Amino acid sequence: MGSPQQRYQQILCKLRESNHKLTPQRLAIIDILVHSRSHPTVEAIFEMLQEDFPTMSLATVYRNVVLLKSLGEVLEIGFPDGSNRYDGNKPYPHPHAICVRCKKIVDPDLRALGNLTAQVRQRTGFKILTHRLDFFGVCRDCLQSENQTKGVGR
Repeated sequence: MGSPQQRYQQILCKLRESNHKLTPQRLAIIDILVHSRSHPTVEAIFEMLQEDFPTMSLATVYRNVVLLKSLGEVLEIGFPDGSNRYDGNKPYPHPHAICVRCKKIVDPDLRALGNLTAQVRQRTGFKILTHRLDFFGVCRDCLQSENQTKGVGR
C-alpha cells in the first residue's frame, strides 16, 4: 500500500475530493492510523491525542474514524465482544493473525489469498463482495513470556 506518508497523502486527497475539512484533529487521527501497526481502537487513538488536544472528545475521534471508513480509507476489524480495531495502512480485506492473550494483531503477507478468493468464486458461483480471514492464536511474545514464567517456577 506504500509508506505511511503515501497513505497519509492518499487519505488527504480523498478528503479534499469529497469536500471534507482538514482540521488539525482530523489530520492527527489520520497520522496515528497510517503510522500504527497495532490496529488501534477508537479509545486508544483518543488517548494518544489527549496531550495535544485535551478538549477533543471521544465522539470526535469516533466520527472521524467512521468518516474515513465510509471513504474506504480505513478497515474496521470487528470482534464478537463489540470491540473494533482499525487499520489505516491496508484499508482493504486482508488476513490478520490475532493473539487471544494480548490482542495483538499482525498482518501476515499471504500472496495466495487472491487465488483463494478466485477459487471460492469459481466453486460457489458467488460474486465475492468482501472477505475476512482471521487466524487466532498466541503470539511469539506471549509464548516467550509463558515459557519464561514456567522456567522460573522450577
